[in-house]
Amino acid sequence: MPPRPSARRRRQPRGAMFYTSGTTGRPKGILRHPMTPAQQVSSLALRRLAYGIEPGMKALLNAPLYHSAPNSYALGVAQVGGTLVLEDRFDAERTLQLIDRHRLTHAYLVPTMYVRMLALPPAVRARYDLSSMKMVASTGSPCPPEVKRAMIDWWGPVINECYGSSELGYMTLLTSEQALRKPGSAGAVLPGVTLKILDDDGHERPPGTPGLIYIDQPAFADFSYIGNPEARAEMELHGLKTMGDIGYLDEEGFLFIVDRQADMVISGGVNIYPAEVEAVLHGMPGVADCAVFGIPDDEFGESLAAAVQPLPAAALTAEGVRAWLHERIAGYKVPRVVSFHDSLPREDTGKIFKRLLREPYWAGRARRV
Repeated sequence: MPPRPSARRRRQPRGAMFYTSGTTGRPKGILRHPMTPAQQVSSLALRRLAYGIEPGMKALLNAPLYHSAPNSYALGVAQVGGTLVLEDRFDAERTLQLIDRHRLTHAYLVPTMYVRMLALPPAVRARYDLSSMKMVASTGSPCPPEVKRAMIDWWGPVINECYGSSELGYMTLLTSEQALRKPGSAGAVLPGVTLKILDDDGHERPPGTPGLIYIDQPAFADFSYIGNPEARAEMELHGLKTMGDIGYLDEEGFLFIVDRQADMVISGGVNIYPAEVEAVLHGMPGVADCAVFGIPDDEFGESLAAAVQPLPAAALTAEGVRAWLHERIAGYKVPRVVSFHDSLPREDTGKIFKRLLREPYWAGRARRV
C-alpha cells in the first residue's frame, strides 16, 4: 500500500535569530526573515563563491563559532557533507600540522592568524606540505596588503577576502590574483549585489571619492532589529542599507574601505568598543578625562590607544594606567599605547575631537581601519 499522506500541517519557515553588537557595543537581536526558495538557491551560490563551499571539501575552522562568519562557514560545510576540522583555539604551527596531516583543502582564517603564521621560523614553515589547500576564506577585518602578498607568496593563489556583515551577508570578494593587482581593495561586488557610495544627502559619489557604503543584497532575506526599529530604519536609504563604513569604488568597480563612521575598533577580527574602556578609565584616580581610539597594528590590524588628561598634580604613568585597567577589563581591551595631554581637543559641542588624536598614528597609510 502506498503511504498515507500526513495529517500534520506543514510548518512554515520561521527565519533565524542571532545577535550582533555592530558599532554601538550594545547587542542587537537580528531577526532574519524566512528565505524564499529563490533566495535559498542564490545564497548558497554566493556562499560557494565567498567561502569556496563545495562537496568533498575538507575544511579547517579554528575561529570562534559565536562569530557570525565562522558560524556560517561551519554550517555551509555541513550542508554539503564536507569534512570539518574544528579547533578550540588558534595555534600557528598546529594549523600547518593539521593541513599537512589531513590534506585539508579549505580553511577559514583571519588576518591576525596570517601574521602569526608568517612569524614562524622559516625552518618550521618549510616542515609542512600545504599543497592540498584550494581555498582560504577571510572576513572580519581588513588584511594589510603586505600580509596578503606574503601569504600568497607562501601558500599560492588560494587566499581570498570578503567584505560583509551579519545583517547584509557577503557583499564583495577579492581573489589572490585581484589582491596582487589591487592591493588594499576589499574586492569586487558579488553577483546580484548593488553597492553604491553616497554622500550625506544620498547622492552617488564619483569613482575615487569616499562616501558611505550602501548595499542591497537580494540573495539574503530582509531582517529587523528586535525592539529597535529605529536602528533598522536609520540604516536604509533609497532601498539600500549601510553599516556605517566609508569607502570608494575605483574606475573598475573595486571597493576600497578607508574609514569607519563609528568609533568601533576591530582588533584581530574582534570588536572593541572604546566607550567601554573609557568608562572604566574615567574611574581611575588622577584621570580628569580620556579618549580611547584605534591605531594601526601590524599584527592585529588595529589596536587601542588612550589619550589621558590627568588631574593637576596627578603622577600617572603609562605602565600604571595599563596595570590599573588590566585588573578591571579583559587584556585585549587594554590600550597598547597611553599618552598624556594637558588638555584634549574638543569640538564646539564639548565632545572630544578623536579624529585629531587618531590622525598622527594613521599618517601615510591608505586605510584608516
